Amino acid sequence: MKTEIRTLETVAAKGRLLGLDMVYHCASGHLGGSFSAMDILTVLYFEVMNVDPKNPADPDRDRFVLSKGHCTPALYPILAQKGYFPEEDLALFRSVEGHLSGHAEMNHVKGVDMSTGSLGQGISAAVGMALAGKMDKKAYRVYTVLGDGEVEEGQVWEAFLSAAKYRLDNLCAVIDVNGLQIDGKTADVMPTEPLDQKLKAFGWHVLSVDGHDLAGLTAAFAQAKTLTGAPTMILAKTIKGKGVSFMENQAGWHGKAPNAEQYQQARQELAAALAEKEGK
Repeated sequence: MKTEIRTLETVAAKGRLLGLDMVYHCASGHLGGSFSAMDILTVLYFEVMNVDPKNPADPDRDRFVLSKGHCTPALYPILAQKGYFPEEDLALFRSVEGHLSGHAEMNHVKGVDMSTGSLGQGISAAVGMALAGKMDKKAYRVYTVLGDGEVEEGQVWEAFLSAAKYRLDNLCAVIDVNGLQIDGKTADVMPTEPLDQKLKAFGWHVLSVDGHDLAGLTAAFAQAKTLTGAPTMILAKTIKGKGVSFMENQAGWHGKAPNAEQYQQARQELAAALAEKEGK
C-alpha cells in the first residue's frame, strides 16, 4: 500500500474528533493517551497491516494488540473508519446499549484481536501470537502499542526477554513515549529511560521516530519488516493530548471527560484541523 500522507493525516484528524465526541457524550474515557497514539494507529491500519474488515477473522491476517487497552477512543474511531463497524456505533461508547466497552474487547468488537486493559499483559499476548505464527510457519505479522507508563510493569520486561529469546522478527512493538501517565511525569513516577539502550541490551532492534510524523512512521514500519533475527521496537515520541491546546502535555487529561465549555473549544480546534486536512 502507498496511501497518500494527506489521506492518513485526514483519517487521524477525523479520528481525534470522533474520539472526543465519544468521551464527551458518555462522560468517561481516556483522551490524552488516545490522542498521542492516534497517528500510530492510523498508519498501522491504513498503510501497514494486512487486514480486511470484510474478513476480520482471516487466519492469515496481521494481528494488532492495543496493550495500552484504555485508549479505545483512538482504536475504535480507526476501526470504524476502516469499515469494521458503522461510525454511528461510536455514539454508544461505554453504553449498555452498544458493543464498545471502555477497554479493548475482542468478543463483541470486530477488528479487536485481544481484550486488554490490565496494563502489561497486552505485550505478552502479542508475543504469544508471534510465537504461534512462527511455530505454524505463518507469514502474518503481529503489532502492539504500549504506553511508556505501562513499561514500568515487570511483566513487560519478561515479555521483551521472551520475544528476543524466540527471535520473533514477525513482532513489531511500539512504545507511545508521551512522557506522562495518570500520576504525572513517567520520569518522576518510575524512570525507565534510556529505553533504546535497555531494549538493545534485551536483544531487540530499536528504531526511533516522531510519533506524529506519518511519513516517518510509515518509513519506520517499512524498515521493521526488513529486520530479521529479532523483534523490532519503535520508540515513538509523542505529545499527550495531541491536537487540543489545553490538553497537550497535561497529565490531568489522562482519563477524564471535558465539560461543555472544554468540549466546545476542543471540538472547534479539532474540526478546524480536519477541515484543513480535507482542504476545505
